[in-house]
Amino acid sequence: MARLAPSVLSADFARLAEQLRACEEAGADLIHVDVMDGRFVPNISLGVVVVEALKRSTRLFLDVHLMIVEPERHIEAFAKAGADGITIHAEATPHAHRAIEQIHSLGKQAGLAINPATPLDFFKPVMPALDLALLMAVNPGFGGQKFIPESLARLQDLKSLRDSLNPRCLIEVDGGINAATAAQVVAAGADILVAGTAVFSGDIKSNIDTLRSSLASSR
Repeated sequence: MARLAPSVLSADFARLAEQLRACEEAGADLIHVDVMDGRFVPNISLGVVVVEALKRSTRLFLDVHLMIVEPERHIEAFAKAGADGITIHAEATPHAHRAIEQIHSLGKQAGLAINPATPLDFFKPVMPALDLALLMAVNPGFGGQKFIPESLARLQDLKSLRDSLNPRCLIEVDGGINAATAAQVVAAGADILVAGTAVFSGDIKSNIDTLRSSLASSR
């Protein structure tokens, strides 16, 4: 079954440790951490200090998603803060391959993300080196957005590309994931689903159970 990655961008930061425990107890597989700089995307969010606090508060894999320009300048800091995997955006640096090598040199899993209007061809040169390929199903920068339907066809094409170049690479989808879209996304090829509002809006255990049920009923 696909893995679930609650996105702490939608969490209640006054109760962050408590909500992380609830995610663990409900069976979440990893924690997704959105880092935004107000330049690559129009919002500012979490930084190194928050990643350090998350590392102290959960045993789950920290999946750190850098939505920042020049990510290579900050990769080492996030690795030292406790990131287990670091994903950069193809659009944010002209040196994606070098950044991926840097992430691996620090002993972390490396991912590459692309926005909804970015061609899948950006994955081709680096796919053999990737641990994770992240497809954005919304325009990044804000939580709670609606899933872009055209993402399903892109996901199917990405799966074909992944299967031909690096079958061990996991495919992650971020944006608009809820009980209505989760099964469709997995059927199209996703291995990991990032869900923010669908997890943290209301009771976390109930929400994760609902997502799991949606996935189970689709098999």
